[in-house]
Amino acid sequence: MSFGVPDHVRPIREKLLRFIEDHVYDAEPIYQRGGPEAEAIQAKLRDRAKAEGLWALGHPASMGGGGMPWLDYAYANEVIGRCDAAMDVFGTYSLQSCLMLDAAGTEAQKQTILYPKVRGDTYMAFSVTEPGAGSSDPTNIQTTARLEGDEWVINGRKWYVSGGDHADWICVMARTEPQDAPVHGAFSMILVPAGTPGLTRVRDMHVLGLTHMNHPEYLYEEVRVPAANLLGKRGEGFKLFQVRLGPARITNTMRWLGQCQRAFDLMCDRINSRKVSKGALLSTKQLMQQHVYDSYVEIQSARAQVIDAAEKLGKGEQARVEVSAIKVAVSRTLHNVIDRAIQVHGALGLSDDLPLETMYRMARVMRIVDGPDEVHVERVGKTILKEFAAGNGWDFGQR
Repeated sequence: MSFGVPDHVRPIREKLLRFIEDHVYDAEPIYQRGGPEAEAIQAKLRDRAKAEGLWALGHPASMGGGGMPWLDYAYANEVIGRCDAAMDVFGTYSLQSCLMLDAAGTEAQKQTILYPKVRGDTYMAFSVTEPGAGSSDPTNIQTTARLEGDEWVINGRKWYVSGGDHADWICVMARTEPQDAPVHGAFSMILVPAGTPGLTRVRDMHVLGLTHMNHPEYLYEEVRVPAANLLGKRGEGFKLFQVRLGPARITNTMRWLGQCQRAFDLMCDRINSRKVSKGALLSTKQLMQQHVYDSYVEIQSARAQVIDAAEKLGKGEQARVEVSAIKVAVSRTLHNVIDRAIQVHGALGLSDDLPLETMYRMARVMRIVDGPDEVHVERVGKTILKEFAAGNGWDFGQR
C-alpha cells in the first residue's frame, strides 16, 4: 500500500486533472442549472473525454471499460470527484450498476443494457426506495411482482429514482415470493423499459434545492414486462442489492476525497490572501491555522481508510467493515471540511460565486444515501463485537 500516488497512475491522474481544470470547471455553473444547454455541453465533453481515453476508467475491460484495478482507481477517482459535473463527463456514475448487470445479467441483457450503458448510450435508473417505508432496510419494500404466464406484473410506488427522468430502463426491486419465504430471499430485481404501460412518473423531486439532480417518484400499476426481464434468479434481489451498493459506497468515498481536496485548496488560498484588520492576513490568526490543522488530519485519515478499503477489494475481499466505516467517516469529513471553507470565505462562501454552497448541500445528502450513517455505525460495531465474542479480537495490524 502507498498513500502517495503510484508512478504508473500519475500520468492518467494528471491528465484527468488538466481536463477538469481546462474544460469542466467552466461548465460547472451551467451544469448545475440543468436544461438543454447543460445537456449539450455535457455531451460535448463526454465525447472529448472518450477521445482522450478518459472514459469509464474503473469499469472492467471485459465490459468495455478502462479496467483500472480498485486501488489505482481510487487515486484517479479522487481527482474526478473534485467536480460533480466531471462524474458524468468521465462516465463514472454507472460503475456500480454495471457490475451488478455483469454479475447477474443474461447475455441478451448485457447486449441490450450493460454494454451500451458502459459506452454511455443507455441509462438505467435504480428503483428501490419507497415512500412510507424504511428503505435503508430493503426487506421493508412493499412493491410486488407476480408471475402471470410469461410476464411479470408489477404494482407499487417508488421515489428517489435517481435519473429516472432520462432513463431508458428502470431496475425495480419488488417482492416476488410468498410471505412465508425467508425475508432475504423474497425479493427480486426486474428490468422495466421506460414508457411501459402502467408506469407513471408521478412527480419530479429535487433534494436540498439541487435542481440539476432529479429523483422522480413513480407509480407501478399492473406494469407488465416479459419474464425474461428478471435480473438474476428469483429471490436474489437482496444479494444483487449488496453487489451494487458495495462498489457504490467506496466509489462515492473516493470522489468525496476529491471534494475535500477542492474545499481545502479554496480554504487555504483564502486564508493566505484575505486581509483583515490593519492589513494582517487571515493566515496570522491561530483559529485559521486550527481550521487547516483539523482539515488536514481528517482528510489524511479519511484518505488512508479509503485506500485501505480499495486495496482489500482489489484482493477480492468483501471489506464490509472497512466500506461501512469509510461511508460514515468520509462523508463526515467532507461535511466538516466544506463547512470550514465556507466559514473562512464568509458571505462569499454562501454565494454561488464559489462551488462551496452546492458542495455543502451534496455533502449533507451523502450522509443518507446508500445507507444512512446509523446503519453503517451499527454494522461496524456489531461485526467487531462479534469477533471479540468469538475470541478473535480485532487486531488492526492484521486487518
